[in-house]
Amino acid sequence: MPEQERIKPTEKQLKARRNRSIAIALALAAFVIIVYLGSLMKLGPAVFDRAM
Repeated sequence: MPEQERIKPTEKQLKARRNRSIAIALALAAFVIIVYLGSLMKLGPAVFDRAM
């Protein structure tokens, strides 16, 4: 694509994109933590006492 046809985002759009990316990353991290803790709760404390 020629350089003249490209659309350059404004500073406001770049900041909004960054904020959205951060919000998605935090939501994903929270989901992972919730699933991990839920798995630990379901398996119980015996998960750490098994023989290796």
